[in-house]
Amino acid sequence: MTSSAPPAPRVIAVVGPTAAGKSDLGVHLAHRLDGEVINADSMQLYRGMDIGTAKLTLAERDGVPHRLLDIWEVTETASVAEYQRLARAEIDRLLAEGRTPVLVGGSGLYVKGAIDALEFPGTDPGVRAALEEELAEHGSGALHARLAAADPEAARAILPSNGRRIVRALEVIEITGKPFTANLPGDDPVYDAVQIGVDVARPELDERIALRVDRMWEEGLVDEVSELEAQGLREGRTASRALGYQQVLSALAGECTEDQARAETVRATKRFARRQDSWFRRDPRVQWLSGAVDHRGELPGQALALVERAVTA
Repeated sequence: MTSSAPPAPRVIAVVGPTAAGKSDLGVHLAHRLDGEVINADSMQLYRGMDIGTAKLTLAERDGVPHRLLDIWEVTETASVAEYQRLARAEIDRLLAEGRTPVLVGGSGLYVKGAIDALEFPGTDPGVRAALEEELAEHGSGALHARLAAADPEAARAILPSNGRRIVRALEVIEITGKPFTANLPGDDPVYDAVQIGVDVARPELDERIALRVDRMWEEGLVDEVSELEAQGLREGRTASRALGYQQVLSALAGECTEDQARAETVRATKRFARRQDSWFRRDPRVQWLSGAVDHRGELPGQALALVERAVTA
């Protein structure tokens, strides 16, 4: 008589666009699966960027430990390779303890870096310096146009205002002689993961985004940005480009009014949510569940059912 092997270790990833409801679902799953949440939102890694990133409060975390929050100063430049190292250390620790890592976030490359076999091409200081000089002289729009010609898929995934990521993509293209997206591998997993996408129809998602931005302003986003500006936010290559923070910095510099900054934050966040959705839709492993307003609270139960089916499959 043979006994069946125990289920393989599982990593749960809760993904999807901003304002879809990922954070609350992650807390629920971590509670039910004896796990911890590992942040996969690139801007929630920054200390002090709380209101504008919709970081859960301690009360909202409901006793569930959240890892990789508040680990970088706003002056530090984000590194997916460094995030990959930190996230895998947390995942491995939890699996060794027999507990469940619940990765939560909408930064597609960060999620992929954590759970898939993703290796990052090296850098060339000369190439990087020349591109950064060009960025400073001509702005991100010109470089984004060049990226669109060299690698349309990469240009669709990277915001035209994100100069740092545009420079990195062009650097990789010049170093490798291949499109930036060609350097990203397929879906070769490092961990046995269940990926749950939270799906919200565009009209409802747009409404949620507008309400969230209103709430951020009411909760003091402008004051938060002012405080972080004193800590070097404006000089931070990554943090200063975060949605909401970039727009408020412009208002504080007198480049636009606060109302204009608020309206642009809504517009830019809607565009970003579409890019997030497009990124995760390309991965056939993501299993989508409706995150629409559900007064019966069915989403957590449906997500648990997905996990249980995967474990017994």
